[in-house]
Formats: sequence, C-alpha cells, structure tokens
Amino acid sequence: MPKGVTRRRPRTRAALLKAALETFAEHGFHATTIEQICERAGYTRGAYYSNFASKEELFLALFDEHSDRTVRRLAESIDALTAEEYTLTRLAELAARVEPDERDWYLVTTEFTLHAIRDPQTAWVLARHDARLRAEIARGLTLVLRRAGRELTVDADRFARLLIALREGGLAQSYVEPAELPPGSLERQFLAPLLEASTREIPGTGTGNDGCTTPDTGTEDEGQSKRSGSDAVI
Repeated sequence: MPKGVTRRRPRTRAALLKAALETFAEHGFHATTIEQICERAGYTRGAYYSNFASKEELFLALFDEHSDRTVRRLAESIDALTAEEYTLTRLAELAARVEPDERDWYLVTTEFTLHAIRDPQTAWVLARHDARLRAEIARGLTLVLRRAGRELTVDADRFARLLIALREGGLAQSYVEPAELPPGSLERQFLAPLLEASTREIPGTGTGNDGCTTPDTGTEDEGQSKRSGSDAVI
C-alpha cells in the first residue's frame, strides 16, 4: 500500500467513526445506510469498505473507542486525586460523572444490544468486547481500592457487571426523566455504600474519612503507591 494511503487511513477511519455515531444516533442503527455514513464523512463506499466490512464491525470499533475513552477520562481524574481525597465517596463521585455526549452513545449501544439479543452470533461477538471492558474495569478497580487500603470481598468481574448494570439502568431512567433523575444520580447516591459493603480493609491499613481506609505509607514510597492514570479506573 502506498505510504500516503497509510498515513491517511487513521484520518479516514476517525471520520467514518464520527459520522457513524452521529448517523446511528439520529436515524437508528438499522435504518442508517452505509451511503449515509459515507456522505456525512465525505468519503466513498470504497473508503468505507477498506476500513470496515459491515455496519456491525463499525459499531464494534465505536464500542472499543468509547470504552477506551471512558476508561482514560476516569483514570486521569482518579490519578489527579491527592492522598486525602482517596475516599469511597470521592471515587464514587468521579465514577458517576456522565459526559454531555453520552446520550448519543447510549441510544446507539442500546439498539445494538437489542439486535445482539435477537441474533446469537452478534451476541457472541458483543460479549467478547463486553468482557474486555469488564476486565479493564475489574483490574483498575482492584488497583484503586488498594490505594485506598481496601479490597473486594466479591468476584471482581461480577462486581464490574453490577457497576455496568447500575450505570446503564440509571441512564435509561435519566434520559426518560432527566428532571427527576439527572444522569449519574443513582451512582452518586448508592455507589459509595455499595463499595463499602463489598470491600474490606486490607490488614495493616488505617481507617480514614467516609469509612475509607488509607495505605500505611511508612513501608511504601509515593512513587510505588501512586500508579499511572492508565491503571486507575472504576
């Protein structure tokens, strides 16, 4: 492949992804045609098929992109916390944040999930992507809780499923009744108590504010106890 084409491919792919998300949110996943996506992105069908084999493959690329962006945003917020801010309440507040553009994604992913429920092969593929996201959530949650001197008393993957259910179920109600239940309200109210009930203090740590424990830094220097943002995510 010519080098110029190779350099253009990331830009073309990004434009198609952006156009697809906007078009899916506006018209629906099934109603949207490849021609509509290409027209909005300003590319031809040839450019589309050189990047994606189908609308399903395009959606899964959007899923992975959205997952990575959500994980990165939360990791950066958590990594900016001071030692005194490592409380379950503060962590819950950060996890409860809902970006303004989340509504479009919620519309698209909900429709695709219904499509997957009806189609076993699509469900199998979507489940693989869901599993990768849960693994990242479980890994990051374990690390963040360790910073706070706590550890899960339940299976991390199961707890990640519960967090996702709380998030998605809460958003479904919030987008129907935004005045009654602003996005993120359920997480802000119930996530900290849920974390408290599903974790325990790691031996050798002390209890801090809000029932959250803090590590004994006498045996661990700051460089070791503070991991990078890529490792800190709920």
